[in-house]
Amino acid sequence: MALSNSYRCLLRIIYVVFAFCSALCLGALKASLVGPVASLILILGNVGVILGLFPAHVAWTVYTLVKTNRFDGLVKVAILFALPALFGIWLGLSITGSVLVGVGYGFFTPWVSSFEAFRNDHESNKFMHCIVDGTWGTVKGSCTVVRDFADICYHSYPVYLKELRESPGSNDLQTLRLVHVPGCIVVGLVGLVVEIPLYTAIAIVKSPYMLFKGWHRLIHDLISREGPFLETACIPIAGLTILLWPLVVIGSILMAIFSSFFIGLYGSVVVYQERSFRRGVAYVIAMVAEFDEYTNDWLYLREGTVLPKPRYRNRKVLHSSELSVRGNHAAVARSGSVTLEAPAMLMPSLTPSRSVREAIQEVKMVQIWGNMMRACELRGKELLDGNVIAPADLYEWLKAKDANDASIIGVGLPCYSCLQTLFYSIKAGTGGLMLLDGVEVTPLNRP
Repeated sequence: MALSNSYRCLLRIIYVVFAFCSALCLGALKASLVGPVASLILILGNVGVILGLFPAHVAWTVYTLVKTNRFDGLVKVAILFALPALFGIWLGLSITGSVLVGVGYGFFTPWVSSFEAFRNDHESNKFMHCIVDGTWGTVKGSCTVVRDFADICYHSYPVYLKELRESPGSNDLQTLRLVHVPGCIVVGLVGLVVEIPLYTAIAIVKSPYMLFKGWHRLIHDLISREGPFLETACIPIAGLTILLWPLVVIGSILMAIFSSFFIGLYGSVVVYQERSFRRGVAYVIAMVAEFDEYTNDWLYLREGTVLPKPRYRNRKVLHSSELSVRGNHAAVARSGSVTLEAPAMLMPSLTPSRSVREAIQEVKMVQIWGNMMRACELRGKELLDGNVIAPADLYEWLKAKDANDASIIGVGLPCYSCLQTLFYSIKAGTGGLMLLDGVEVTPLNRP
């Protein structure tokens, strides 16, 4: 009996290795044949849309800027002077992005499709889908991407400009004083000079942590048969993930560099909103610390950051679409005002600050979903410890294709968690829904 089990285990290992090598070779072959065609369709299509509609975009934007009542004359003049640079950035980034997306989509989609074929139940279907999937479908997908991008550029953007022209500007007229124009320009340039190299340095320094921690997690799941390695048919896909993980790390570095451009330029907006050059500089300094905090949290490194993080907002205007913590809402109710005054500026501190998860004072829809997921996890552990939920129920839920196939975990646990949240809110005596971290969601601050 033991010999038979060893023989089956050996056959399974040979099958997995053979399937992985076959999918890798077939994927490479399909990528070399289909990739150039799909990439050219996507690149040439998107670049054609960008260049073909560029004169229309310029005309629509200038016409909207002249007609809109949202800005006063000085703001309009400032935006007009900035439009050539903005359109130049748009051309450079959009064409570069189209090339990168085209190459990535055209060459990697056939490769990944070869591995996804092993999700089929029958062996004959696996072999057939491994050959067919990712060929004609990739070409059609490239055409779909070009069509959707053209729809955004030709329909969605003019609709947005039309709404901007027709929106009343009497209540929210955006004004600009001439004295703040040099500050906006200087802070924008300082933001680019500071954010780009520091974001790049932080991303490069922490990329080895991301590389080896990702490999460690994937290999751990492979050994313990968890995560993407739970089923034998998923092992080839997870093996491809291990091989391509360095590309994910490189992509994260490029995204950090790409985002640093816009984060640096946003310093000009902070100067305009706060009417303070000092707060614009504080924003530039604080964003480096925020990025360091975010990467620390994401990579499970130390809490907070040792970098200075001054406060750059003097006031905060509450809108109905925003969520605020319970304390801020109570303060607004007491004062009868929607404007919260804060100290002019906090001195930078070299001591580790709070985590990003603790520092965020505004709750968005993402945080509500996160609280719901965490509540389900906590309630599930309680039920599992109390033997209300059996390990067999968890295994059935992991193998189920939808929630109805495993109703105990997929339906019952979320309902039980929501019920406990309602009880928790009632016991707390709140006027809304109390989340796990003490945030109260009411009709006034719901998303």
